[in-house]
Amino acid sequence: MARAWQHPFLNVFRHFRVDEWKRSAKQGDVAVVTDKTLKGAVYRIRGSVSAANYIQLPKSSTQSLGLTGRYLYVLFRPLPSKHFVIHLDVSSKDNQVIRVSFSNLFKEFKSTATWLQFPLVLEARTPQRDLVGLAPSGARWTCLQLDLQDVLLVYLNRCYGHLKSIRLCASLLVRNLYTSDLCFEPAISGAQWAKLPVTPMPREMAFPVPKGESWHDRYIHVRFPSESLKVPSKPIEKSCSPPEAVLLGPGPQPLPCPVASSKPVRFSVSPVVQTPSPTAQSGRAALAPRPFPEVSLSQERSDASNADGPGFHSLEPWAQLEASDIHTAAAGTHVLTHESAEVPVARTGSCEGFLPDPVLRLKGVIGFGGHGTRQALWTPDGAAVVYPCHAVIVVLLVDTGEQRFFLGHTDKVSALALDGSSSLLASAQARAPSVMRLWDFQTGRCLCLFRSPMHVVCSLSFSDSGALLCGVGKDHHGRTMVVAWGTGQVGLGGEVVVLAKAHTDFDVQAFRVTFFDETRMASCGQGSVRLWRLRGGVLRSCPVDLGEHHALQFTDLAFKQARDGCPEPSAAMLFVCSRSGHILEIDCQRMVVRHARRLLPTRTPGGPHPQKQTFSSGPGIAISSLSVSPAMCAVGSEDGFLRLWPLDFSSVLLEAEHEGPVSSVCVSPDGLRVLSATSSGHLGFLDTLSRVYHMLARSHTAPVLALAMEQRRGQLATVSQDRTVRIWDLATLQQLYDFTSSEDAPCAVTFHPTRPTFFCGFSSGAVRSFSLEAAEVLVEHTCHRGAVTGLTATPDGRLLFSSCSQGSLAQYSCADPQWHVLRVAADMVCPDAPASPSALAVSRDGRLLAFVGPSRCTVTVMGSASLDELLRVDIGTLDLASSRLDSAMAVCFGPAALGHLLVSTSSNRVVVLDAVSGRIIRELPGVHPEPCPSLTLSEDARFLLIAAGRTIKVYIGHSEPVQAVAFSPDQQQVLSAGDAVFLWDVLAPTESDQSFPGAPPACKTGPGAGPLEDAASRASELPRQQVPKPCQASPPRLGVCARPPEGGDGARDTRNSGAPRTTYLASCKAFTPARVSCSPHSAKGTCPPPASGGWLRLKAVVGYSGNGRANMVWRPDTGFFAYTCGRLVVVEDLHSGAQQHWSGHSAEISTLALSHSAQVLASASGRSSTTAHCQIRVWDVSGGLCQHLIFPHSTTVLALAFSPDDRLLVTLGDHDGRTLALWGTATYDLVSSTRLPEPVHGVAFNPWDAGELTCVGQGTVTFWLLQQRGADISLQVRREPVPEAVGAGELTSLCYGAPPLLYCGTSSGQVCVWDTRAGRCFLSWEADDGGIGLLLFSGSRLVSGSSTGRLRLWAVGAVSELRCKGSGASSVFMEHELVLDGAVVSASFDDSVDMGVVGTTAGTLWFVSWAEGTSTRLISGHRSKVNEVVFSPGESHCATCSEDGSVRVWALASMELVIQFQVLNQSCLCLAWSPPCCGRPEQQRLAAGYGDGSLRIFSVSRTAMELKMHPHPVALTTVAFSTDGQTVLSGDKDGLVAVSHPCTGTTFRVLSDHQGAPISTICVTCKECEDLGVEGTDLWLAASGDQRVSVWASDWLRNHCELVDWLSFPMPATTETQGHLPPSLAAFCPWDGALLMYVGPGVYKEVIIYNLCQKQVVEKIPLPFFAMSLSLSPGTHLLAVGFAECMLRLVDCAMGTAQDFAGHDNAVHLCRFTPSARLLFTAARNEILVWEVPGL
Repeated sequence: MARAWQHPFLNVFRHFRVDEWKRSAKQGDVAVVTDKTLKGAVYRIRGSVSAANYIQLPKSSTQSLGLTGRYLYVLFRPLPSKHFVIHLDVSSKDNQVIRVSFSNLFKEFKSTATWLQFPLVLEARTPQRDLVGLAPSGARWTCLQLDLQDVLLVYLNRCYGHLKSIRLCASLLVRNLYTSDLCFEPAISGAQWAKLPVTPMPREMAFPVPKGESWHDRYIHVRFPSESLKVPSKPIEKSCSPPEAVLLGPGPQPLPCPVASSKPVRFSVSPVVQTPSPTAQSGRAALAPRPFPEVSLSQERSDASNADGPGFHSLEPWAQLEASDIHTAAAGTHVLTHESAEVPVARTGSCEGFLPDPVLRLKGVIGFGGHGTRQALWTPDGAAVVYPCHAVIVVLLVDTGEQRFFLGHTDKVSALALDGSSSLLASAQARAPSVMRLWDFQTGRCLCLFRSPMHVVCSLSFSDSGALLCGVGKDHHGRTMVVAWGTGQVGLGGEVVVLAKAHTDFDVQAFRVTFFDETRMASCGQGSVRLWRLRGGVLRSCPVDLGEHHALQFTDLAFKQARDGCPEPSAAMLFVCSRSGHILEIDCQRMVVRHARRLLPTRTPGGPHPQKQTFSSGPGIAISSLSVSPAMCAVGSEDGFLRLWPLDFSSVLLEAEHEGPVSSVCVSPDGLRVLSATSSGHLGFLDTLSRVYHMLARSHTAPVLALAMEQRRGQLATVSQDRTVRIWDLATLQQLYDFTSSEDAPCAVTFHPTRPTFFCGFSSGAVRSFSLEAAEVLVEHTCHRGAVTGLTATPDGRLLFSSCSQGSLAQYSCADPQWHVLRVAADMVCPDAPASPSALAVSRDGRLLAFVGPSRCTVTVMGSASLDELLRVDIGTLDLASSRLDSAMAVCFGPAALGHLLVSTSSNRVVVLDAVSGRIIRELPGVHPEPCPSLTLSEDARFLLIAAGRTIKVYIGHSEPVQAVAFSPDQQQVLSAGDAVFLWDVLAPTESDQSFPGAPPACKTGPGAGPLEDAASRASELPRQQVPKPCQASPPRLGVCARPPEGGDGARDTRNSGAPRTTYLASCKAFTPARVSCSPHSAKGTCPPPASGGWLRLKAVVGYSGNGRANMVWRPDTGFFAYTCGRLVVVEDLHSGAQQHWSGHSAEISTLALSHSAQVLASASGRSSTTAHCQIRVWDVSGGLCQHLIFPHSTTVLALAFSPDDRLLVTLGDHDGRTLALWGTATYDLVSSTRLPEPVHGVAFNPWDAGELTCVGQGTVTFWLLQQRGADISLQVRREPVPEAVGAGELTSLCYGAPPLLYCGTSSGQVCVWDTRAGRCFLSWEADDGGIGLLLFSGSRLVSGSSTGRLRLWAVGAVSELRCKGSGASSVFMEHELVLDGAVVSASFDDSVDMGVVGTTAGTLWFVSWAEGTSTRLISGHRSKVNEVVFSPGESHCATCSEDGSVRVWALASMELVIQFQVLNQSCLCLAWSPPCCGRPEQQRLAAGYGDGSLRIFSVSRTAMELKMHPHPVALTTVAFSTDGQTVLSGDKDGLVAVSHPCTGTTFRVLSDHQGAPISTICVTCKECEDLGVEGTDLWLAASGDQRVSVWASDWLRNHCELVDWLSFPMPATTETQGHLPPSLAAFCPWDGALLMYVGPGVYKEVIIYNLCQKQVVEKIPLPFFAMSLSLSPGTHLLAVGFAECMLRLVDCAMGTAQDFAGHDNAVHLCRFTPSARLLFTAARNEILVWEVPGL
């Protein structure tokens, strides 16, 4: 009800009676005038200074408007050729006041935690003019509609509360202000619009429109933010022309694309990639013909230089608007409305952005101080220390080392104060004018931001209650000034009030509010100690009679507190210290000095250091700080000592020596700890009880110049202007080593990749190597004449490179610790380039070296080993439109698979080049307002990290320029170095975490996207929740949302150092069959199951073969859906999930084809060891039976296709076979066969003519005409070369369009269009960055899929017109884009191309709906080898781990993915599920072991990582829980077994009995061990690769572990395996606890059964091959054994019988029974088969 009076809208001027000026205020030239356009009175605000001429509502800043309407409507008109400013103070629901400002004075968007500044420019301009400027001469009345709720939510992630105040500043005319919860359409008013689905503008608010005229012709509507930003789950509406489209042949020149419609276009303010955009024409202007590309007014350009590429996301907001008349968008960070209809600029952003936003979160800070080192204090509870680190305020918990941050200051923090209840924290930043902040200390929220009356604040002090804050500083004349603020109402939503101000001519070095009376204070300085009092709004002071001490320079003061805590003023004593060593004890009541003491050094004869301190006469020790507790006084002095004295100063109680002068001391509230800070950047505390000094933080004392990281030990190296090189531990942020050079300043640093060594370059030109083990210099080389500017090593550590300021480049051999110089080349590197971590760059495969040189305008790429120049790129000529010569600033390489080189330039661009050919791949213009001297790309190419100025892109925190940025080794954190070293968490989900791994974060995100290193995802990785059904409705036009592809799914390259890169066709159409040693039935002794049925029945297949091509088919009209997994054809019901499995192929299936009648399915596989030809099976779809088996080719079949009448089947051999064969489908006899002259990559029948088919390959298109004479069919061939204009590369895909069009895709990303009648190519455009591997056409739409994972939908209905000379203007538009998790290899869509199923090389099948702009995961498997399968105790779920670093949890009943935990750049090698823990299922956990030796504990219920520990230095091979779940046993490849606590992460025992051979198995069982003669509750075994098995009895609660038995098995001379030794596997027998079963390499292929009680082998079961996997059924006497020969054997140990099963296409390296023994899981590579055990 409180808001009812504001509904439906509120007239602000009328409600607050602006004309009376009682509840509002005006300043300067404000007058009421009559406007001719509106025909009414308006307010005119003008003046040369905007801040001095304004209207403000309400009148006082302490009052609030209290307006709760979501929308604010400002009806105004800028005065011609003038600037204007609009300030809004908005309060969030948590009472945070944020200022939101709009002005044409602002040059760029800026934001802090409490201030948002948006450029708002209404200007008629050309593309060459600046974005910011004066209002145009013909400025029109504007309706500025602000969605305050979304402004706060999008930019600050806060909830809107109410509008607090408004200030309208010169120069503008304003009619009125309105607030409302309704979104009005300003161009619509009146009853005739009542039936429209919009809310018309109320008559009172509407602008007058004369009859017969359009609202948009007279006025402007600006809506901010846009609708697209409000619904981030949906893409922005966009349509795109074909970038870089080229007309070929005699075809006509195309006219420009259609202009935008006359309806208003809504734009957004969102993080986007900024790209150069061509101009776009208004519909009212006469347009001249011009070549491609053309972009519609609501579209950004998407061409080869587009920044929508892998890993390039800009975090800088673009402010855009709704321009109802011209419909043009903004650029940069400005809000623009163009008044001219002739040359508007079409430049907008996409819906790209980071989720979560912000994508970085500050995790840790290495540093202390900045403005000084005197600001460090305890919290009242003594648990934490508060101190500044330049512009960041850090709260450090002293017991745990955890850091908390207060972010918002943009300059160094000069003063801090905390009240007595830990409620309020006050801070001030240096440099005039000083800005102060009040914080809620518990939540870290900024309560108030205000400007101090002082120019510079030097000191702050709170009263104990927090109601009074006093500050001391200097005014703009340099006079000392004292200010008292009232802060009691700040926490309740009130304002800070200045209570009193006073100037003094006396120096003030320290100022304190007394603890016993909040109106009394004390200060000290040069020659004065004064007592202050606040009374009646006036600050007064009186001096203390110092007598003979009146000339001392006092530095600090502290009050003595009573022991009982009673604030008795008469008993208060004041202690003051001085630089001469004096400590004065002053009676505050009498204002006299009671005692004067002096700190003097006492030296032993010949001793250099003081032995004892006394107070007497003589030269004293300068005291910089003191702190007093009820029992002692802590004194810090410039001799580096912290001393603790009793209050009578009779003798020193305790002292601690520091490495530098002590600048600050502070006794904790309990008096047990003394905090000390030094001017050398050290912060620590002395524990008075234990007499131990604890270091809290160390810091460089000057800006950090460069940093480097060591991956194996997790160390960080930094070099600074303070002439030190420091080594830090990345996990704890503590300093490990400190190397100081007093004469030679370090400039650059890098680690050796494999040895504990780092290299450092110095200003003298020397390059030295340092040993971290010996902490000394190893080798020094002085081959440079100038300061070292760059230093980098190859990833293998064999070579090191350095450059200097004189332009020389040096190459070193680092193969051994005594590294030496190989070559020194002069005049190679740009001579005057500053030292930078990005001065030199080595490619990630170590083959290429890049640098800026020999001039600033060139970038050179060399072979790293030979130093032969391979490429030289002139950066200055890349931007031909610029009149200024551009220069390169920094370089870095992308992942080796991409082959990209990134160059930042002085024009604030980042250019992405092909590292071999030098061609521009894409361009990121305006990535930052300043040039970027440091940039780096993440290993998966998803994120580009840029440092420029004082920000890492838009993340504010540094107070000085950022010198270097880098990703952490695990890619989950970011390091930035400048004034200090900041460690940031990357909050973006990992690739496999995202609901649509290539999808734009602004388009879709899963609710379970997990944080940080081990992200857990639920819905984002789930399969379909609802069965997709065909829909006949036409989809809405969606936007183009791009996202970088995954790093491993790009095109594979074949490179030549002297030639441009060519993308080999393996990325598009090649198929690599699995390598298998022999077939399942190639050996004797196999036991196939009986014809009536075996012991196992295949129930489910988990996975999809991303290795195939076109190996998935879907018919939406019949619902038939089939795909391949290994050797199986899987037919799945999309509604129920039920599967049929068609088996019979002897090798992996490469491709599928479904007849047009949907009655026949053809599947092709490669050759096996038993057949000389590949195999094609023809299946009856209705019955699932194989009707025909043909052997067409001696090599793999790449493609199959049925003719339109289903009478013929064409088959295409791979690049080795090059055979094209035609088969008659009546009998499947060979009709015709021919060998092709060159490799062909695709074949297709003409759907409009069954007598024509086309092949595409290397540089040619081959048209085949089928002529039938009786039963004979002859082929006539016509070959057409690909025009040079299409570009280098091969044709990789094709599909027929509307007659007579043929669309072909190339390996370079081009799509070219052919006229099949004329045999010519007449149009091409660059459709993608990678090879086009798939094309589909239907109606007027074309779908393209590429090796980069991009799936794009093109509107190509107008292409037919381009064939005819003189046709009308038309173009190709990209309607939608989705980016998947791998290269697109298969796709099937409905006839309208509204929905379809798409397969990728990542082993995923996606259901794509263009109408909704979404993708749903249908089939998902691991992309790499599956290493383990484990089951939950209740058998409701199972979990798998893989070498792709993922741990996936599946619902066992449906085999649908439920949870995924992902670790980047690591392989998950082993996995264990915790047993039932005291009947509490919520405590179910997974233990996963990784290749880096780490062990992670995941909580299944909370879907989060609980713990990460590092019990092993090398890769883990197996892991198991104890039977009570309280202990984890893990083994590694070196043979060590570690025993750890999963709750604490501590490793309390390491067993090295198997050292030297990898641990292959650890098996644990619950067994009382008395019958074995030992004690223990658990019996467990460990098997190692040297054919040894140890059996142990343990009771971990008592830390008891005892060896029970040790088994060694003989090793054969040779083994029959696939080039490696089969594993040694052992397991306890579940049906007889005394038995142990073992398989492994031995003299015979057998299973050995060993009795632990009898100590002997009791039985041997022969096997046909050496076993690769082993599993024992808990419920029956069944034994499952997997072999490398793609076979699974099931042995009945009770009956002595066996059966063999085929199904896998590779070695069965894993088999696991479920706990109930009803199911058996087997795995070969990344495919998982689930078998049902009948009868259980």
